[in-house]
Amino acid sequence: MSENNSDINKDLLQKRNEPLRILVFSVSLRKDSLNTKLAELAAQKIEANGGKVDIASMKDFDCPSYNQELEVENDFPKGAQEFQKRILANDAFIIASPEYNGSMPGLIKNSIDWVSRFRPQPFNEKQCMLMSASPSMGGGNKALWSLRIPLEHLGARVYPSMFSLAMAHKAIEENGTLNDKALELRFEDNIKAFMSLAEAAKHYPCIKKAWVEFLGEITDPVTERME
Repeated sequence: MSENNSDINKDLLQKRNEPLRILVFSVSLRKDSLNTKLAELAAQKIEANGGKVDIASMKDFDCPSYNQELEVENDFPKGAQEFQKRILANDAFIIASPEYNGSMPGLIKNSIDWVSRFRPQPFNEKQCMLMSASPSMGGGNKALWSLRIPLEHLGARVYPSMFSLAMAHKAIEENGTLNDKALELRFEDNIKAFMSLAEAAKHYPCIKKAWVEFLGEITDPVTERME
């Protein structure tokens, strides 16, 4: 084996020994948010299963309303810059989002819109998991279906099994655990399965494909979306 190949193998082994890094945050700005509690529980499960958590606050990523006229010489808002930096610094990300009027909160869509303007845009091929918590019987699930759309459009690999906690105000204990142990086990199994997928994507990537907004579109410098 050549010296160069030996160095490459050592680097690969070192990377495989590194813990999976996952960004976790709640979209809610409210102090006692149920979604923040769910995000914190997810962080606990990740660490319990060998992962490394980067827990963030939506306040870190909040941005002024998107306006292309403000996008001068790549001078992005601090919230967008922080969001981009944290996505790139981690192997995957988990978002816990409340449901506002049957959809996702406007502030997360606004932040996604800002961050999508970076080149290369950081969501492409990132593994993502969505969850929600709500006092309603639906658990805020409608928010997750709407949130999938821009993330998948930008090339994020959104995990199929979204988690929505119904009657969350009664389901979450004061210590942050779920009072239904069977449900908490299912929640942890979901987290573990997502971690396995993210780890596989990190260490054993398949052939990467260029992301195109619309297949067959005529290329143009203004609208070109390939990364």
